[in-house]
Amino acid sequence: MVVKRRTKNIRRTTGKGGNFRPTKSGAGMTKKGVRAYRKANPGSKLKTAVTGKVKKGSKAAKRRKSYCARSAGQLKRSSAKTRNNPNSRIRQARRRWKC
Repeated sequence: MVVKRRTKNIRRTTGKGGNFRPTKSGAGMTKKGVRAYRKANPGSKLKTAVTGKVKKGSKAAKRRKSYCARSAGQLKRSSAKTRNNPNSRIRQARRRWKC
């Protein structure tokens, strides 16, 4: 009996399939990455980060507030090394979202 092993998709930041931002440029997905994900998952509502100025109470402002609340929980549950490192992916993503 031959057992096939699933290969895990590696999150690449460069080259073919480079759909994620490098940590130095704020982590998260690129526009191209979001397009590729939505193509592979019809009906998905995935969007890129809210990075610009937004009106108080707008949909974008609510998305940002929601992300910031979720990511605060992720940050809280991460290791002390990650939590205190200003260059960790979660910290950089939160900075990009202006949390």
